[in-house]
Amino acid sequence: MEAAISPLPDDVEALKALVVAMARKADEAEARLANAMAHQSAIEALIAHLKLQIAKLKREQYGPSAERSRRLLDQMELQLEELEADAAEDDLIAEGAAAKTATVTAFERKRPTRKPFPEHLPRERVVVPAPCSCPACGGDRLSKLGEDVTETLEVIPRSWKVIQTVREKFSCRDCEKIAQAPAPFHVVPRGWAGPSFLAMLLFEKYGQHQPLNRQAERFAREGVPLSLSTLADQVGAAAHALMPIYKLIEAHVLAATRIHGDDTTVPVMAKGKTDTARLWVYVRDDRPFAGTDPPAALFHYSRDRRGEHPQAHLAAWSGILQADAYSGYNDLYRGDRAPGPVLEAGCFAHARRKFFELADVLSSARKKSRGQRSSMIYPIALEAVQRLDALFDIERGINGKSPAERLAVRQELSAPLMAELHTWLTAQVAKLSRGHDLTKACFYMLKRWDAFTRFLDDGRICLTNNAAERALRCIPLGRKAWLFCGSDRGGQRAAIIYTLIQTAKLGDVDPQAWLADVLARIADHPATRLDELLPWNWAPRPNAIAA
Repeated sequence: MEAAISPLPDDVEALKALVVAMARKADEAEARLANAMAHQSAIEALIAHLKLQIAKLKREQYGPSAERSRRLLDQMELQLEELEADAAEDDLIAEGAAAKTATVTAFERKRPTRKPFPEHLPRERVVVPAPCSCPACGGDRLSKLGEDVTETLEVIPRSWKVIQTVREKFSCRDCEKIAQAPAPFHVVPRGWAGPSFLAMLLFEKYGQHQPLNRQAERFAREGVPLSLSTLADQVGAAAHALMPIYKLIEAHVLAATRIHGDDTTVPVMAKGKTDTARLWVYVRDDRPFAGTDPPAALFHYSRDRRGEHPQAHLAAWSGILQADAYSGYNDLYRGDRAPGPVLEAGCFAHARRKFFELADVLSSARKKSRGQRSSMIYPIALEAVQRLDALFDIERGINGKSPAERLAVRQELSAPLMAELHTWLTAQVAKLSRGHDLTKACFYMLKRWDAFTRFLDDGRICLTNNAAERALRCIPLGRKAWLFCGSDRGGQRAAIIYTLIQTAKLGDVDPQAWLADVLARIADHPATRLDELLPWNWAPRPNAIAA
């Protein structure tokens, strides 16, 4: 500014010096501006990176995991129920208004179609009395042309009963000895609860996530007051009686040469505070490659997540383990392990999830639609998701086919894609900084490339570990209801009952009906024929009496 208002010198050399000085100042100003813009760009990039880290941590702690998605779906279904109820109420109001006028036609909503009621439900026929004479002319010569039947679904409230088992005593007049029939077997020694009641208690607690205190309140409202301690005593005794079935399922799962493994947290009470324990699951499911062995799920409980627990669970097992990248499994993968090494098979769902979080296109689109500033979408992450989705598309086409057919398709279609993916991931790592989230996502696969390519050489291997995650879903769904396990023994008991219920569900068997029949029969069933009571061998007795 001083140069602009000062008189210009008359000397040519002075003028040249002034121009050079002004040009130097302009260059310095441009350099400072460029540095400031670069600094601002770096800050914006850092802010975007930190926001991404925060969003990632929030997603891991609070975000849309499987159980959160389930709850969101429940909320949407509840909203749908309310809207349907509102629509039905509006229909009745519109019909009433239309009845009062002859010029306006009521709006007719397209009602949801209902499936016919199941054929196995009993039908109670209620015949409306026919008129004795013709309403039109009064004649009594009426002839039946047919009938219209309207079906209404009704429910009979739960009924309780007490079964009295009477054992008469007889005295012999010759020898004066007393004879009496032996006492009937009870699944619980000196038990007062029938098998159907015990099965309901177990299934409500572990299958429907209803704690015993809530069940006790409901029983009391139905006129059967039972204390919480009394019910808990029956649960513990029933779990002990079902232990032989649990052991058979454990042997069946560990007889497989390929299993899925995963774990989740479970709160447990410890010294007046809540501690975080773990429930582990191992799933045998051969249906993806047309296997004929029945599926089953095996649960274990532990107080912490140390690697010694899966090592103890699988101490006598060797084969292919499909699991996440938890370091506690590493000792299982040692080549010198006895009885043999466990081969790791990577989970592509975990690998894809890391890239999907960096390419959250849906979230960005939602923010844009609301006029908010959208988060950064990394093109590299988006391309990685697309490359992995191509592999998933191939797997959908071969699901349920034999291992040989799956292997042939994978060698033809998936192997070239995996080779291209490896080259592409290596190239991206060379261009990215070491600490970037994209670099970590790429290294997650590259460091375990043998595990991720193992499916190309074995048609039995699945692309994901979703079988184990589905089996574990029952635990997060129940955590909000029962809050925590009361003790370590309670966690071990939960593992037993979860094993039974989830295995029955995998075989499309009604868990409560199966448990009721097993509890009724296991006390006097021959030990050498206990496998007849397993869910995949079980056939309900036609004349079974609900006790």
